[in-house]
Amino acid sequence: MKTQKPSDQHRYRNSAALLLAALACSGCAVGPDFQRPQAPAVNSYTRAPLPATMTSAAVKVDRQWWTAFGSPALNDLVEQAFRHNPGIDSARAALRQAQESTAAQWGSYFPTIQAGYAPSRQKNAVGTISPTLTSGQPLYTLHTAQLSISYAPDVFGLNRRTVESLAAQEETQRFQLQAAYLTLASNVVAAAIQQAALGAQIHATEGVIAAAAKSLAALRHQAGLGFASELDVATQEAALAQAQQSLPPLSRQLEQTRNLLAVLTGSFPAQGGIDDIALDALQLPAPLPLSLPSQLVQQRPDVRAAEAQMHAASAEVGVATANRLPQISISALYGGSATQFSKMFSNDNKFWGLTGNITQTVFDFGTLQHRQRAADAALEQANAQYRSVVLAAFQNVADTLYALDADARTLSAAEATETATRKTLDLTQKQLDLGFVNALVLLNAEQAYQQAKVARIQAIAMRYTDTAAMYQALGGGWEE
Repeated sequence: MKTQKPSDQHRYRNSAALLLAALACSGCAVGPDFQRPQAPAVNSYTRAPLPATMTSAAVKVDRQWWTAFGSPALNDLVEQAFRHNPGIDSARAALRQAQESTAAQWGSYFPTIQAGYAPSRQKNAVGTISPTLTSGQPLYTLHTAQLSISYAPDVFGLNRRTVESLAAQEETQRFQLQAAYLTLASNVVAAAIQQAALGAQIHATEGVIAAAAKSLAALRHQAGLGFASELDVATQEAALAQAQQSLPPLSRQLEQTRNLLAVLTGSFPAQGGIDDIALDALQLPAPLPLSLPSQLVQQRPDVRAAEAQMHAASAEVGVATANRLPQISISALYGGSATQFSKMFSNDNKFWGLTGNITQTVFDFGTLQHRQRAADAALEQANAQYRSVVLAAFQNVADTLYALDADARTLSAAEATETATRKTLDLTQKQLDLGFVNALVLLNAEQAYQQAKVARIQAIAMRYTDTAAMYQALGGGWEE
């Protein structure tokens, strides 16, 4: 067995010491350490307190908040959308891509080991230049195998900040996936409510048309007997035509809403065999949840995504800073070469090498400096975008609170109007039975009652829609 030379041992010790020193320094990282932003110092969403009966701070938003509407058919629609909507598939793929990119960068913390084998058949011009082989043979087959190890100590945290940036981008994609789920559920619920409301409006409008047609027939009969004028008939004809004119747009909106629901659930419009949901099958969730303003930034995935983007930008400042500092790398090589495969690692056919390298950019016309300044500006931009998202989130909640307050008052007035017109209809029917009024008065009362029903349906649908918007504004029960 061949004895290792003292000089070789000394080189190994020095190289090992250099490697250990580099590893010891790899724990530090230049650039700013990210700190999560503080929650906004506000204690209310609106300028003035809203009715206490409308919201409740003690109720937590359920992750499956759409079940609060009490419709199994609606629940099935949302779950079907989660399974088949291509937007969700795209967000999932984006998250997997970000996860793999982070995992790939983690590999830079460890040495890279490569093995190679290269056989070659060669002939030297021994009459002109020195032969390659010690034997002097011009024609030979050379077998070479080697193992190379390379490692770049993360002395100034270049790799650490790169991993940190990629991990933050992964978090961004995770929050965006949650936001995609929340948005999709909100869109499905809103479309289902609109479909139910349109169906109810069409039914009520058909009642209005039927009442107007009866009124017109009665007026024409009375005009024939001389008890009504042509002006009365023309006025009622216009009322009937106006009621009939309102029906086609409602039918068009209903079909378009059905198409929307089909696409949201991952089907083509022609294939979307989705059963209509009756408006009466839905219930108003009560009480409505309302989290504290300080908790909103933790509950909304879009805010958390903006925070993660700010984190990534902060780490990129460290990457740009580390790139301006010396870059250190260590590589080692061990192998053998021989004309016979079995003798590659015998006798003096072995070779090895150990190399350390330190590189420092001396002059680059300010390239690295400007890249660092660009990273600083990107961080400022991310900070401003985060503040903008937070402000929009609070505005979103405040808007839905005011909308729900207005919806409650509108629905109350619509119900009162419907009750009054229903009472008028009942009294008119009694007067007709006693002979105090004619049939035309009864038909007009019935028409007014049907119109009041349409207004109440619209008010209910708007309150349901704004309730779904409230759940979305609060983050939809998403939890980290």
